[in-house]
Amino acid sequence: MDETILTRADEHRGARVLWHEFILNGNLTLGTLAFARLLLQFAGITRYGFFRDELYYMACGQHLAWGYVDQPPLVALVSWFSRHLFGDSIVSIRLQPALAGAVLVFLVGLFARDLGGGRLAQSLTAVAMLFAPLSLAFNSFLSMNAFEPVFWLLCAWIVVRIVKGASPRLWLAVGGVAGLGLENKHTMFVFGIGLVAGLVLAGESRLFRSKWIWIGGLVALALFLPNLLWEARNGWPQFEVVRNAQQFKNASITPLRFLGEQVLFMHPVALPVWLAGLVWLFAAREGKRFRFVGWTYLFVLGIFVAFGGKSYYPFPAYPMLLAAGGVAFERFVARPHRRWLKIAYPVLLVVSALITVPFGVPLLPVNAFLRYSQAIPLARPVKTERDSAAPLPQLYGDMIGWDKTAATVASVYHGLPDSERANCAIFGGDYGEAGAIDYYGPKLGLPRAISGHNSYFYWGPRDYSGACVILFGERSAELKELFGDARLVATVTNPLAMPAEQTVPIYLCHNPRAPLAEMWPRFKLII
Repeated sequence: MDETILTRADEHRGARVLWHEFILNGNLTLGTLAFARLLLQFAGITRYGFFRDELYYMACGQHLAWGYVDQPPLVALVSWFSRHLFGDSIVSIRLQPALAGAVLVFLVGLFARDLGGGRLAQSLTAVAMLFAPLSLAFNSFLSMNAFEPVFWLLCAWIVVRIVKGASPRLWLAVGGVAGLGLENKHTMFVFGIGLVAGLVLAGESRLFRSKWIWIGGLVALALFLPNLLWEARNGWPQFEVVRNAQQFKNASITPLRFLGEQVLFMHPVALPVWLAGLVWLFAAREGKRFRFVGWTYLFVLGIFVAFGGKSYYPFPAYPMLLAAGGVAFERFVARPHRRWLKIAYPVLLVVSALITVPFGVPLLPVNAFLRYSQAIPLARPVKTERDSAAPLPQLYGDMIGWDKTAATVASVYHGLPDSERANCAIFGGDYGEAGAIDYYGPKLGLPRAISGHNSYFYWGPRDYSGACVILFGERSAELKELFGDARLVATVTNPLAMPAEQTVPIYLCHNPRAPLAEMWPRFKLII
């Protein structure tokens, strides 16, 4: 027989074996659930406009650097990459966050498998992750929070494999993932502290005798070093942001409420899964092998509670508990008189989770969502900042009206005499307002905005003298006093937006008290 034919036959046979292994291992099910998550995110991807922070991250992408006042560089790089590769649409900006959500659903199932879970454990874990309300919300727009759970879970997954006997060289991969995670969000450092403490308390100190764990740490440091040096050169602005936010911006909550909001973030019906996972890690003979996962979670939770972090900060640790809970559930329903729960509980989880999906993914038009949210009073939005009440939760309220504001500013700008318009600055009170001008402005014939808020402050007033400034938005009533002549020329109303954007005054300012560059420190707002 022709050797070529034999070779092709072997290739086909090998492909069939791999495909059957893929199905038998449950990977096809996980892939299907991950794809379902992607479809769910895409169902609402264009329903409302850009979220406030997305406009800011796109502006940061136009000023690529190794750091920014309030975040490391990765999210700005992602926005730059998305716009240059996929176009300047809302879909292109939100593609990567949606994909990250799908990856998380798939990866959490694999994590359950490596904890000893079979197909039921993997599937239940992935379903719970698929519908977790906060996860859906985070993957509905571009932010560091969309990617952070993937970095945490990937690190933990690799460590589980090392604990099970895989090559210690995998610590290099842990270091690589951790380093990229630090370039995404600095709270990756909290996870690192929790992981080290968890390994020590779980009796895994032997791992620290391997040279590879220390080399992995150096890999993480090397990847994080550019941002660390940027922070040092710029006076550690991240500390200033955190300090000011805790003092002036973040809502203060009790530890009890902090814990209660964890239940809401993961969905109340999913509570038995991740809580059982925590118990299984500490109490079950099989789970004790991975006890470091439970200690890591407890340390992360304790650090954020003790230091007054926002209640969603520990969220990236919950996929680990869900995976452990999936294994615990599989073991629990193995007895004949409990087998009915194999169907009943997942069905209950899915049905109840479908009710809360519109609170994480903008599936409904605004008016329909308002009616829906009033019909489900228990699904109230969690409040993490001190803004007064708004009709919509912040996730949606901060997606309303940016294009309208930019269009109104453009009408003021184009109403100026040609000689004045050429050197007239557009000043947004906060980074969302300035970001709206930077995104919508090019099509409206506007120059880039300036602002004193966070990284915009570091980008400075450019060459504007301040002789003509269109000042609008947050703090504008206060900042107009820096000009001898400030007239209110327009007002934008967005009753469904967040409080700061419901009534946006626009002032035309002349006769600055001093040159704009000289007054610039007075515009600074780091929060």
